Amino acid sequence: MTATPGFKGFGTTVTFNSVVIGYTRDKPFPSESVDEVDLSNSDSPTEWDESIPGMKHGGDLSFDMIFVPGDAGQIALRTAKAADTVATLLLTAPSAVGVTISMSAWVKNIGGSFPYKGEIVQTVTFHITGAITYSATASTGLTTTFFSISESAVITPAAANAVYDYVATVLTGVTSVTVTPIATAGVITVNGNIVATGVASSAITLGAAGTNTTVTVVVKETGKTAKTYTIRVARAAS
Repeated sequence: MTATPGFKGFGTTVTFNSVVIGYTRDKPFPSESVDEVDLSNSDSPTEWDESIPGMKHGGDLSFDMIFVPGDAGQIALRTAKAADTVATLLLTAPSAVGVTISMSAWVKNIGGSFPYKGEIVQTVTFHITGAITYSATASTGLTTTFFSISESAVITPAAANAVYDYVATVLTGVTSVTVTPIATAGVITVNGNIVATGVASSAITLGAAGTNTTVTVVVKETGKTAKTYTIRVARAAS
C-alpha cells in the first residue's frame, strides 16, 4: 500500500511588501469564493433555480504572531497600515513542498492581547485584492533514456520527459515485470518503493490476461513538486 503523501507546515514564511514577518504561527490558505448570480425566473425549467458564477473574492487572511517590538516585519506592518499600503503578500511553504502563494493585499487590522499568563500575541488581518497565484517549481523528472520495462514490453508513446501517460503491452504468458527508471536528480519511487536510477524495481505482479495493471513512477526533488508518470501494463488476452 502506498503511503499517503503529506508535508509539515513548520518553516512556512510570510513576506509583505518584500519584508519577512517574524515569529508567526499558523498561516491559513487564502480564501477563494465566488458570488452567485441568480438567473431564476418564472420560466425556469421545472421550477428549479438557475445561477451562474459571478465575481471572485479573496476575502481576509489572518494569523497570529508572537509580539516582538523590534522585529522588522512587525514594524513594517504597522507602517503599511498607517500608510494604506497595498503590496504583495507572499506565503512561502517549506522547501520540501516547493510552493509559494502570492496575492495583493492591505493590512485591515492589527490586534492582540497582553495576557496575565503567557506570551503577548498579536493578530494581523490582511484583505486580499485581486487574483491569488499559486506557483510551484517542478522536479526535473525522468531523464534520457527515461525508463524501460522488462519482458520486451512495447511502450507507447515513446518515453519522454514531458509525457506522463503510457501503455506498455506484454505477451499473454508474462505474469510480472520490472521497471528501470532514469533520473539525474531527486528520489524515484515505483509504486511507492524507492528505486535507484538505472536499477530495476522489484517484480510487479500483473493481473489476468486481457487486463491492465497500473504502475506509477514518481520523481521528487527537495523544494520542488513531484513529476508523476503512469504506465498501464497491458497483458495480452489469451
